[in-house]
Amino acid sequence: MDETRKTLAFVAAAAVVTAAAFLAAPADPTPEAFSDRGEAFFPDFVDPNDAVSLEVIDFNEATGGINAFSVVFKGTRWRIPSHHNYPADDKDRLARTAAGLIEVRKDDVVAEIAADHEALGVVDPLDESVASLSGRGKRVTIKDGNDNLLADLIVGGNVPGREGQYRYLRVPGQKRTYAARFDVDVSSRFGDWIEKDLLEVDQARIEQVILKDYSIDEGTRMLDQRDTIVLSKGDPDWTANRMRTGQKVDAVKMEDLLKALDELTIVGVRPKPAGLSRSLEDNDEGISITRSDLASLQQKGYYFTGDGQLVSNEGETQVSTEDGVIYTLRFGEIVYGAGDEVTAGLIGAGSAGGVGSAGGPDGSGGPGGFGAGSPAGPGENRYLFITTGFDAGLFPEPPRPADLGFQARADSLWTDAERTNADLQEKHESWRQRVDTGRRTSADLNARFAQWYYVISAESFDRIRLRRADLVTSE
Repeated sequence: MDETRKTLAFVAAAAVVTAAAFLAAPADPTPEAFSDRGEAFFPDFVDPNDAVSLEVIDFNEATGGINAFSVVFKGTRWRIPSHHNYPADDKDRLARTAAGLIEVRKDDVVAEIAADHEALGVVDPLDESVASLSGRGKRVTIKDGNDNLLADLIVGGNVPGREGQYRYLRVPGQKRTYAARFDVDVSSRFGDWIEKDLLEVDQARIEQVILKDYSIDEGTRMLDQRDTIVLSKGDPDWTANRMRTGQKVDAVKMEDLLKALDELTIVGVRPKPAGLSRSLEDNDEGISITRSDLASLQQKGYYFTGDGQLVSNEGETQVSTEDGVIYTLRFGEIVYGAGDEVTAGLIGAGSAGGVGSAGGPDGSGGPGGFGAGSPAGPGENRYLFITTGFDAGLFPEPPRPADLGFQARADSLWTDAERTNADLQEKHESWRQRVDTGRRTSADLNARFAQWYYVISAESFDRIRLRRADLVTSE
């Protein structure tokens, strides 16, 4: 009897355990879970050229804030609203991103309830109703020219155990989460969308570099002129002004300086006030500024001396090319911070409370200028103010032909005088084209530079802002 009772007790216990296990295990997928398998996420989105805007929202778990990046077609070109409407030079990237999203398919259903979203990394980064800061994905939104939604997707974590680029994906507002092949390059990095080559200069075409080593007393506006180093390209060696007997320009240091100028890249941008930009675009007329323009300049580390000369608190570098284009690089205040604090000057970017602000229409204001970052922040960078000019004196005008009568005759009938005139005309036309090209190049560059304060890395600054002792050595 006792054995019978024990047997019945074990059977009952086993039944309870089996029932509990059944209730705790995931339910078998319902037929509905497979109903959309293999379908496109956005079946109505078929032409990548319909896309005219992209927004990428990233969540920063370390700070509890979001980083927003957007690209929009405005007027006649692509621009980046999240970075003061700076031009997006990689215009094909959005089309590639859009085409990639069109191809994404719903491969497998992996979750049907919201409780699984955090573990899969597909919590909407904009969802304030979810208390947890972890498990938030990257939200990608694409719209057409009429602001109609073409694609809206939350990209979560990698799918373990799957070969290739498989990610967890979810459509905002829906509970179902999918595992799908996702090899779309959805970049929210400012540098991936712009032409980072700042000067667009070939180091082989640089003929002269002038390093003006000075600083300015921000209170008295007096310059401390320490040195002016004129480096001139020779054959084969570079030379410097005021070199003593037995001295030379260090070839390795000079090569690195030229390379630093060639490779100078944009880290961030700040818009100049509209009035200052318009004045700078027409450099031949000089610079005309208002009081607010002056404040913007000073916040970034730029000042006018008593005689109207624009100077910077960390000196300047002039670069002359064989094409006659002269770049003037003026180095201003330090820019601290990381991420959008540096790239766009967004105060509190990526911090709790969401996207920061640039403080004003020119992204400036306050001590050192809004967008200068926190003085205690990481990653020193530097403001850079660039202007260009054209040195027509490098190209003396050759003699003109005495007359152009040769143009009306076949060259087989030319006299010696006509052949001379033809040669003179060819040389003069070549000179004119070269001068026109140089002027146009300078004007185009100046129009672009006039609108922006640039931010460059501390490394680039240190490679360019050299002193005589860095460059001139004993033979």
